[in-house]
Amino acid sequence: MILTIVTFIIVLSVLVFVHELGHFWTARKMGVKVEEFGFGLPPRLFGFLKFSGQKMTPLAEEEELEVEENMFGEKKIHEEITEVGIIEKIKRWKFFWGERLPDAEEGLKADDTVYSINWLPLGGFCKIKGENGEDEADEDSFVAKKIWQRISIISAGVIMNIVLAMALFAIGYMIGLPQSVEDSTSKAYISDEKIQIVQVLPDTPATKAGLKAGDVVISIDGNKFTRDADLQNYVNSRAGKELTYQISRDNKISDFKITPINKNGKGEIGIAIINTGLVRYPWYLAIWKGITTAAILLWVIIVAFYELLKNLILGHGVSAEIAGPVGIANMTGQYARMGFVYLLQFVGLLSLNLAVVNFLPLPALDGGRIIFLLIEKIKGSPVKREVEAVIHNAGFIALILLVLVITVKDVSQFTAPLVGLLQKIF
Repeated sequence: MILTIVTFIIVLSVLVFVHELGHFWTARKMGVKVEEFGFGLPPRLFGFLKFSGQKMTPLAEEEELEVEENMFGEKKIHEEITEVGIIEKIKRWKFFWGERLPDAEEGLKADDTVYSINWLPLGGFCKIKGENGEDEADEDSFVAKKIWQRISIISAGVIMNIVLAMALFAIGYMIGLPQSVEDSTSKAYISDEKIQIVQVLPDTPATKAGLKAGDVVISIDGNKFTRDADLQNYVNSRAGKELTYQISRDNKISDFKITPINKNGKGEIGIAIINTGLVRYPWYLAIWKGITTAAILLWVIIVAFYELLKNLILGHGVSAEIAGPVGIANMTGQYARMGFVYLLQFVGLLSLNLAVVNFLPLPALDGGRIIFLLIEKIKGSPVKREVEAVIHNAGFIALILLVLVITVKDVSQFTAPLVGLLQKIF
């Protein structure tokens, strides 16, 4: 339980922090002031603030004599001493506790951005000047920038989550990532091959016995198989006979008694299986494989969300399983127990999901904010700030209510070991 909670907090923090880092970096590049960039959520624990300025370091003194003669022929000598030195640019970081910012030293000016570590270790935040419509007259305000620049700043968080997924998949392929071995090329190195269940059909002997997607078939009646076709042939020839499946789940091995039903002269228990293994590529291929894998999965997730929203609008209900914070935390713990590469793959998938969810054209999300900017572009003037704020607040409340409903569902559902999310998507 402790492993699950700690891992989930770390995973969530990384995903949100990377998202906010995209907003931060792009805002700075566009000339927008970022008032604070923090890890975790307020209140502030401590922070850092950079001060910069110029300082002259004396090297020597130059003496200059000037002779002045008056109308009576009297001469006066003026002596002027000038200090000669090197002008140095100074950059100094100051550490401080709590909310009060440190005072600037003489000749130094504080930087625009406060970098903070906050008490709640959940992701991070990026406080951008003018993001709520204020300071419109200031050149370094978000609202004063062109629409394409504002869209770029808002979209940067989503793009960073996609880039993170690509990087995680690339690292995974360098050390060995779980996937179907049928999809591997001749240049791949495959290890830890196994036969894995990817789907369990409802109302079948497999469902009644308790098999789940993600389970690994070790043997049947003591017979071990290296290829899924050999396993299927063995079951097909034993319709009506009780079989003993030895299954590995969450690093635990259990026996299941299952009797295949006779269907068209073949024995079936109602599962779909594939050969999986840890697939590793040379680093130069792993990078490209990570990029293409993230792109393919991104498209799959977009299509899945489209089908989900379409079914909701048409009143067909939700056919896919949806997990909230509790469900995701539970699955995070499962993948952590399975091994680092499994967790790496799961975090990459979560990052892509976060990107797609954030880009949905719904109030309170990045996609919803972009919709308002497009409306501003079309009509030539922004939507009233009060109206936009009300819509975003209403969307935020609806989002929180949805999370609460899903969380209640998660608490009641996720009391037993969870189904592997990655295997479901595949």
